[in-house]
Amino acid sequence: MADIHPQLLNDCHVLGRFTLCHLLLSNDSNYPWFILVPDREHVSEIFQLPRQDQAQLLTESSLLSAHLMSRFKGDKLNVAALGNVVPQLHVHHIVRFKTDPAWPAPIWGRLSAKPYSDDELSELMQQLDIEALPGFSS
Repeated sequence: MADIHPQLLNDCHVLGRFTLCHLLLSNDSNYPWFILVPDREHVSEIFQLPRQDQAQLLTESSLLSAHLMSRFKGDKLNVAALGNVVPQLHVHHIVRFKTDPAWPAPIWGRLSAKPYSDDELSELMQQLDIEALPGFSS
């Protein structure tokens, strides 16, 4: 079992996991921003995963993506595996709205992170209904 990179743990709430990936919520209430982290050691790129894990990552990402767009009714979903700061493979899933403060530009470097209040986090989790995700456990 791979440890989650300390920077991700510092910046996110760990929500639970799928078969392959941990699911994290970025502690930035500017956007519904979720991160999948495959539970594999010493992997920084998708191509480094065995083919079966690549397929599982795509399955989990697609399930999460469809769920996020259904729950949040976004205008666009940005999915990216950048890893320029955190070397551990992680895949961002960011629901975007034409009304969000960075639209239509990328979110990076636009605004300072705005941590969730307890009430905001509770409201987001209720809207997310994460337990409805197939294969997810908290």
